[in-house]
Amino acid sequence: MSSGASTSSIPWQQKLEFMALRGFVGVLGGLPRGVARQLGAGIGWVAYKALGRLRRVGQQNLAMALPEKTDEEREAILQRVYRNLGYQIAEFCQMAGYSQAEASSFISYDGFEHFSAAMARGKGVFVLTGHLGAWELSSFYHSLMGHPMDMVIRRLDNPLVDTYVNRIRCLYGNRVLHKDDFARGLIASMRAGRAVGVLMDTNMTPPQGVFVPFFGQLACTASGVARVVQKTGAAVLPGFLLWQETERKYRLVFGKELAVVSTGNAEADALSNTAQFTAVLEEYIRRYPDQWLWMHRRWKTRPEGEKGIYTR
Repeated sequence: MSSGASTSSIPWQQKLEFMALRGFVGVLGGLPRGVARQLGAGIGWVAYKALGRLRRVGQQNLAMALPEKTDEEREAILQRVYRNLGYQIAEFCQMAGYSQAEASSFISYDGFEHFSAAMARGKGVFVLTGHLGAWELSSFYHSLMGHPMDMVIRRLDNPLVDTYVNRIRCLYGNRVLHKDDFARGLIASMRAGRAVGVLMDTNMTPPQGVFVPFFGQLACTASGVARVVQKTGAAVLPGFLLWQETERKYRLVFGKELAVVSTGNAEADALSNTAQFTAVLEEYIRRYPDQWLWMHRRWKTRPEGEKGIYTR
C-alpha cells in the first residue's frame, strides 16, 4: 500500500509502528466480528488494569462530574468505558470490509429525518458530536449508506499511520479536515452544503477556546463551530453512534436541529452557542456515561488565577 508520505525521511521507529498497526488491523480484521469484539474487550480490560495514570484521570473526572453515584458505580462505569473502547478498536479493524447489508444488521438510524431536513436547507450541516459511543464507526457507516461527510481531525504524529487510518475513514467519500486549517475548511464545507462532524468535547486553550459550564465545572471549549455558524447560517444538530446494551446493536442517533442564538453581538453569541452545544453533549453523556472518554483531561485549562484540577 502506498503510504502517501515520503518514507525516506520517516524515522524507523515510525515505520515499525506502521507495520505493527497494519499487522494488528489485518489480524482482527480477518476474524469473525464477534470474536474480534471479544478480543477487543480483552484489550480494553488489559488497558484498564495496566494504564494506571489514565485510569486515575477517569476516576477523578467521574467523581467530579457524577458525585451522586457511589465509588462502586463509577468504577463499573469506567470498566465499561474500556470495554467499549475495545469494541471500537475491533470495529475499526473490521469496518473496511463491511457492506451496507452487513453493517445494517447491527446498526440502525434513529432521527435520520432531522439530518435529511437540515441538509435540505443547503447551507451545510454541523453534526455536533464527541468521543461518545463508536465515533469512528459513526461517520464510516453514514458514508457507507450514501451520506459522506467531512471530519475535523487532528493529524496523527506518525504520517504513515495518519495516511493509513484516513484511507479507511474515507473509503466511501468522507473527507478529512485537519485542525491546522480548521476555520477555512469549515467555511468551505458549509458553502458547498456538506455535512461536517466536529468532536467538541476536548480541552482547548484561549483564544480558540472559551469557558462554558460542563458537568458543573467551567471547561475551555472550542468556539470555532459557533463562529462559523454565525457566518454561514449552517444547521447544527447532535449525532452519535450509541451502543444499545439490551439490543446488542448500535443506533446512529440524530437529534433535532438546535436553535442557534443570533443577537448581532458576535462574541456574546459565540459564547452562548458554545455553551448550548456543550450542554447538549453533557445531556447525551449523562444518558450514556459508560460510552464517553472519561480518561481525557477535559478540565485541564483553567480560568486565569484558578488552581489546576489535575495533579501528577
